[in-house]
Amino acid sequence: MTRTLNSLLDTIGNTPVVRLSRMAPEGVEVFVKLEAFNPMGSVKDRLAMGIIEAAERDGSLRPGQTVIEATSGNTGIGLAMVCAARGYPLVVTMAENFSVERRRLMRFLGAKVILTPASEKGSGMVAKARELAERHGWFLCRQFENEAGPDIHSRTTAEEILRDFAGAPLDCFVSGLGTGGTMKGVARVLKAQSPATRIIAAEPDNAPLLGSGRAQSYAPDGGPAASHPAFRPHLMQGWTPDFIPRLAADVVAAGHIDEICPVAGAEALAVARDLARKEGILCGITGGATLAAALTVARRAPKGARILAMLPDTGERYLSTPLFADIDAAMDAEEQAIAASTPRFRFDTAAAPAPAAAAAPEAPAPDAIAHMEALIADPDHPVVLFALEWCEFCWSVRKLLAAAGVPFRSIDLDGAAYREGDLGGAVRKALAARTGAATIPQVFVGGRHVGGATETFEAFNDGSLGRMLAALGHEVRGAEVGNAYRFLPAWLHPRTPKAA
Repeated sequence: MTRTLNSLLDTIGNTPVVRLSRMAPEGVEVFVKLEAFNPMGSVKDRLAMGIIEAAERDGSLRPGQTVIEATSGNTGIGLAMVCAARGYPLVVTMAENFSVERRRLMRFLGAKVILTPASEKGSGMVAKARELAERHGWFLCRQFENEAGPDIHSRTTAEEILRDFAGAPLDCFVSGLGTGGTMKGVARVLKAQSPATRIIAAEPDNAPLLGSGRAQSYAPDGGPAASHPAFRPHLMQGWTPDFIPRLAADVVAAGHIDEICPVAGAEALAVARDLARKEGILCGITGGATLAAALTVARRAPKGARILAMLPDTGERYLSTPLFADIDAAMDAEEQAIAASTPRFRFDTAAAPAPAAAAAPEAPAPDAIAHMEALIADPDHPVVLFALEWCEFCWSVRKLLAAAGVPFRSIDLDGAAYREGDLGGAVRKALAARTGAATIPQVFVGGRHVGGATETFEAFNDGSLGRMLAALGHEVRGAEVGNAYRFLPAWLHPRTPKAA
């Protein structure tokens, strides 16, 4: 992109269509539309922008008003981006069983995330959002029945598809259904302007709400009146809530869906993994399910057929789900064998022995000692953390102290304030001479040396840190925090908590 833009929102849409080179059956062209190229990584960026812009135009969203919506994650992430760019506070409700990384992304973008019980399913998070909107006077997006969703897909997604396939006919368009907005918006345009294109809807084989032929009951406001009887829990996060959204029912009623293709959860996972390893394309579980349906159609399609599958998001949104269950952070046996095939830089061998006679360490400079002692003795900051900005263990201690409600001063020895004359290095030498420990972080409470990360965690768990702080007039939220070792970096094995 060579032009300058006024907002990140100007990058939404115009996502690429890529032809698969290794997974399509011989003689059939299978294409994928990569919605992960939207700025927040999913097709729901379009929906979020469409809803907010429509509400701004009709005046239903006032400047500075809080926005609220129920989401499985992608809509919430898209809304968090749009609301941040436009200056609206955002609250989302989300069932607790959706992936943890989604809620962390929304919170990182400034949204408040309210979890609802998994047992209450999608309709529970929708009901909670409506409850909160009514109680606080917030703007409710109503993505499952808001026509702004299909409208933006008609204006953007459908027109992009027609443009990309203007030179050759598109035989099949395949998509799953969450709200039904993508399907409704795209299908009505394709049926009008490319009537030979067949529309294939994919849904979980164990929760065939559309395939069941049983109607959904609706409340007067267009929302679901009850869970659909055909619903069962399934792996495709974002697809098929426990009701048929009004927008999805509209597509069925219009006769725009030519075929419903059920997809098994295990097949969705397998296809998503194959797509990564055979085509280098990272997608989520719903993308794997959509492509699985497209490949099913492709295997029985005539030679020369052209099939497009919508891949709604990126696989990075599923790190804590079954999609990555077999992907370990540690080296497997084959990787260990590769590591052992050369002699150096290995985890399975002892470090080289230290030289027999090491030179005596250089004495710390007097001014560095004085600076360090002044920091430790400062009565306004009795809890002092000598740290490094980049160090994960320093961040672990910071998170523990913050969670426990302990005010502290972090002296970042690699920070800009300590660069001139290598003051940070000089203070670190003075610190090592005083404590006998060369490692960082080092914690002091009321002038008393507690120790590094491990010693601080141990002191918190056994209560001694709390007693030291209580003597200084600081109350510690020990019971609320629990085991201090949970703040260690995730790549470390958790430590067994000690009795307090």
